[in-house]
Amino acid sequence: MEAHTVNDLITTAYRSTPRMKPMLNGRPDPQLARALEHVLPRSIEKAKATSEDFEAMFLNSMFSQMTSGLKGEGPFGDTPGTGVWRSMLTEQYSRSFAKAGGVGVSDAVFRALIMQQASQTKPSSKESA
Repeated sequence: MEAHTVNDLITTAYRSTPRMKPMLNGRPDPQLARALEHVLPRSIEKAKATSEDFEAMFLNSMFSQMTSGLKGEGPFGDTPGTGVWRSMLTEQYSRSFAKAGGVGVSDAVFRALIMQQASQTKPSSKESA
């Protein structure tokens, strides 16, 4: 009965993450679906948050490079205060982009984290069966 409850929790946690469906390149990913069954719901949530943070960091780096060469007047000008302002702006842009779905980096990182965690927990779950 306890295993049934854990499976229900996993299913509930999995369904509450709409962006992280078991898909790979637009196709169903049965390997990820199986791996999700072997990972605790709190680990799934942590992996989701970690992958989103990683994508935000990647996007922040990309946006910083995009705006580093801008010169002139206005919010992206080349005055002493705009450097700090620009870094805060690009950080907020990157977080917004990552929360809205990003560019796909978080999905790949999430899959890698879940597959790694599942491979570490599978032997112990087979031994108890």
